Amino acid sequence: QLQASGRGLVQAGGSLRLSCAASGRTFNNYGMGWFRQAPGKEREFVATISWNGANTYYTDSVKGRFTISRDNAKNTVYLRMNNLKPEDSAVYYCAADLKSWYSSVVKTRAADFGSWGQGTQVTVSS
Repeated sequence: QLQASGRGLVQAGGSLRLSCAASGRTFNNYGMGWFRQAPGKEREFVATISWNGANTYYTDSVKGRFTISRDNAKNTVYLRMNNLKPEDSAVYYCAADLKSWYSSVVKTRAADFGSWGQGTQVTVSS
């Protein structure tokens, strides 16, 4: 089970940190990702990190503003979001790539992630 938290309402330019905690099993050996879905839009990739944190990748619109990280000792993945913009408003989901056992390859397609959290709302006001 993946549980995302950190929902919030912030003004443009503000910051938030989302957390994704695993329970019931460990996801420490898998790549993890964050996706988001705004109303009326398809779910889109945001960021991904390999099992050991060595590799990360971001969608262009968040590069330089968002940072994905993980603490395997706590079985938790984070998404630090700085300089938030109204277009970042969405429900954010964390997910595990269950086919990436100890792999350094990071993926961006939602179809590659087999386990999903329930989502947490981020709203950025202008």
